[in-house]
Amino acid sequence: MTQSIHSAPTQAAPATTVALNTAATSVHSPGLWALAWRRLRADHVAMAALAVVGLYLVMLALSASGLIASDWSKEVGVNYAPPTFMGAQTDAERGFSDNDAVVEAPPPENPVDPLRDILRDLRKSGTAAAPPPVIANDYGIADPLAAEMAEIRAELAKKGTSATLIRKQTLPFGADKWGHDIIKKTIKGAETSIIVGLVSALLAVALGTIFGAISGYFGGWIDDAFNWFYSIFTSIPYLLLILAVAAVLQQKGVTAIVLILGLTGWTGTYRLIRAEYMKHKSREYVMAADAIGASHWSKMFGHIFPNVSHVSLVQLSISVVGFIKSEVILSFLGFGVPVGVVSWGSMLNEAQNELILGKWWQLAAASIAMAILVTAFSLFTDALRDALDPKLK
Repeated sequence: MTQSIHSAPTQAAPATTVALNTAATSVHSPGLWALAWRRLRADHVAMAALAVVGLYLVMLALSASGLIASDWSKEVGVNYAPPTFMGAQTDAERGFSDNDAVVEAPPPENPVDPLRDILRDLRKSGTAAAPPPVIANDYGIADPLAAEMAEIRAELAKKGTSATLIRKQTLPFGADKWGHDIIKKTIKGAETSIIVGLVSALLAVALGTIFGAISGYFGGWIDDAFNWFYSIFTSIPYLLLILAVAAVLQQKGVTAIVLILGLTGWTGTYRLIRAEYMKHKSREYVMAADAIGASHWSKMFGHIFPNVSHVSLVQLSISVVGFIKSEVILSFLGFGVPVGVVSWGSMLNEAQNELILGKWWQLAAASIAMAILVTAFSLFTDALRDALDPKLK
C-alpha cells in the first residue's frame, strides 16, 4: 500500500515533463513582420487607406492594359462640355445658335474707321447668284474656309446630321477644350503619375540603401566620399535641384522624369540606412558571421539588411507620395510629360487657363484624384511606420 502511494507520482512525472516540453517547444514568439501586420490590422484608418491605395493600383493596372480609358484622347464632347449635373450649355454660352452654321452678331462699327463706308457697301453688295464675300472682321479679310465649311454643313444636312450634334453636349464630369472626357483623362493621368511615383521611388530607395549600406558598413574614406556627395545634393533645395536638372537635360517623357527624380531623391534613404548600418555592424550576430568567414556582401545584405529593411520600406512609401507631387510640379511648369501624354500635372497646367473662363471641372477632377491618393498613402505610411517600430509592443 505504501509502495503504491509513493510510486504513483514517480510514474506520472515523466509524462508531465514531456507535456511541458512539448508545450514549450510549440510556443514561439512572432517575428517583426507578423507583429507589424497584427498592429496594422488593428488600425482601421490604416486598412481603409490601404484599400484606397489598392483601388488606385487596380485602376492603374486596368488602364495600363487598355481595359479602361484607352480612348481618352477621343473627342466625344463639345468644347468645354459641362458636367451632366450642370446641364448643357445655352446658346449664349456656346456662342452660336441652334442652326448648323455658326451665326455671329455683326461687329460694331468704328466711327473713326476710314474703311467703314467701304465695308458697309461690301456687306450690302451681292446678289443671289453672287453672294457678297464673308467678312471676318472690320478690315475686309474674308474667311478662306467659308466655302469649304458650307459644303461640309450641306453634306451633313443631307445625311440628317447636325454639325453641332456630332459631339455630346454634356459628359458625366465635363470635357476639356478639345472635348476629351475628363473622367477618362483623369484615369489616364493617374496611370502616368503613379507609375512615375512608384518607379522613381524604387530607384531612389535602391540607390539610397546601397549607398548607405556601403558608407555605414565600411566607414573611413569611403564614408567620407559618400558624405561629400550627400552634402552636395542636400545643399541645394530639392525642388530647385530637379528643376535645374530638367532644364539642363531638356528631355521630356516618363523615362526622363523617373531618372531625374530617382537620381536626385536618394539622400533621405541614404542618411537613415547609413546610421542603421553603423549601429548594427558592431553587434554580436555580425561578429559571429565574421568569425565563420562570411564575406562583406553576405554580412551587409544577408545579415544586417533583414534587420533594417523596414526603414527602406517606410522610405519607399514616403518617397512615392513625394515623387507624385514632384511630377505634378514638373508637368505643371512644362518640364514634365510631352504633348500627347496626359498626367495630373499636365491637366492642372491646362486647367489654369480654363479656370479664367469659368471651366473648373478639369482642375477639380485632377485635384480631387491626387488629394485622395496622397492622403491615403500618407495615412498608410504613418501607420506602417508605427507598426514597424520595434520599440512598440
